[in-house]
Amino acid sequence: MLASILVALVALEHLYILVLEMFLWTTPRGLKAFGMTRESAAATKSLAANQGLYNGFLAAGLVWSLLHPDPAMGRQLALFFLACVLIAALYGGATAKRSIWVVQGLPALLALLFVLLG
Repeated sequence: MLASILVALVALEHLYILVLEMFLWTTPRGLKAFGMTRESAAATKSLAANQGLYNGFLAAGLVWSLLHPDPAMGRQLALFFLACVLIAALYGGATAKRSIWVVQGLPALLALLFVLLG
């Protein structure tokens, strides 16, 4: 049960990131979240929307893992998509902003551990 809750939280986080990157990138909320200037946000808006779409795919995969009728298959889907989130967080933390390790990586790691232990 705890594993499912953690997987759902990671999915919700990535849905929120989708919204930030696809729809709120140039708004005050998006600028603050990503530490961007209005000018740099405007120049990177289409790149951010693309990133947001990928975050949406991660969220969709995690939701799929929770809703799959076969629990064994759902577990495999959760492991795959959580590993994808974790790898993306490791890369993002190393190349963009270290806080990504905590904000995205740590929840994915915890969910992954609980899915593995479950």
